[in-house]
Amino acid sequence: MVPEIHRTPELDGETVHDWRELVDQDPDGSWFAGPDWVLAWWRTLGAGQAGEIAVWRGPDGRAEAVLPLATARLRAHRRLPVEVPVLTLLGTGPGAADHCGPAVRPHRRAEVAGWLADRARRETLWLPSLDPAHTGLLPPGSRPVARTACPRADLTDGPDRLGSRDFRAANRRAHRRLAAAGLSFHWLPPGTAEPELLDELLRLHRLRREAAGGASSFTADRLPLHRLLLSQAVPGRGPAFQLARHRDELVGVLYGFRWADRFAYYQTGWDPRWAADSLGTALVDSAIRSSAAEGVRTFDFLRGDEPYKYRFGAVDRTDRGWLRPRGPGGALLGLKHLLLGGS
Repeated sequence: MVPEIHRTPELDGETVHDWRELVDQDPDGSWFAGPDWVLAWWRTLGAGQAGEIAVWRGPDGRAEAVLPLATARLRAHRRLPVEVPVLTLLGTGPGAADHCGPAVRPHRRAEVAGWLADRARRETLWLPSLDPAHTGLLPPGSRPVARTACPRADLTDGPDRLGSRDFRAANRRAHRRLAAAGLSFHWLPPGTAEPELLDELLRLHRLRREAAGGASSFTADRLPLHRLLLSQAVPGRGPAFQLARHRDELVGVLYGFRWADRFAYYQTGWDPRWAADSLGTALVDSAIRSSAAEGVRTFDFLRGDEPYKYRFGAVDRTDRGWLRPRGPGGALLGLKHLLLGGS
């Protein structure tokens, strides 16, 4: 069956609904593989980029598989003015998306894999941060060249079972200290936050990064994407926030995405004056408890193997970047990743 191809982010409501349902009903479904992220990214950070969304429909007309693709150009090396054309996943690149890939019913997987192999037969295929559930869709000749650990915590047995006994006791002491100092925590579920909160998140994120002496890709030029996501939020789906306030002052924000029974912890910022009181850990602990109270069963810390994530009992789900090179440009990208030690 030949899929229908959409070359604009302006999809009809039924297709968007079906796409969301595919992601929600897939136990490996990802926020970053769904229409909310992909279409908002295309309208903002990816504005002007050539994209195509392949949709396979069943006999009843409902979407049974959705594969969002884009054509892009990658720098072969940061010091060389050489760009290589690639076919990639729409919604990846700037914005730091994890667990990327299509949304596919099991009985459509072979058909989607065959179509992708034919679509990419003459082009270099670059699939970054591909969720391991989708490796069976890769064309022959694809090889892993990058890996990203994405720890996640299982909340099935509740937040009080996460981590060691000593770690849980330390969290309780931190919460008591913070409460005694006048701090309180507040949860804002999807559809309840104001756009100005993103500016506060960015301000606190900068404070924390400056204190830690590190760089970050979460900068002001990313905010149009997140403002659009915020404007589209509805109860149970979209951006959610865990706040920490010291009396009337906002001193901490944790930001992520809530959908189905999952929460993806995307970014945080907090005032480093509270570092000695473990505000960062308490903020994460509060977000876990708040999301669990709403029925979340998987708390995904997303990319990065920072030790604190594993103290919450998180276990890695590893994304990989896959390259299927074509021509001299593809060979150059392959050499780049080989020199970087990709696997």
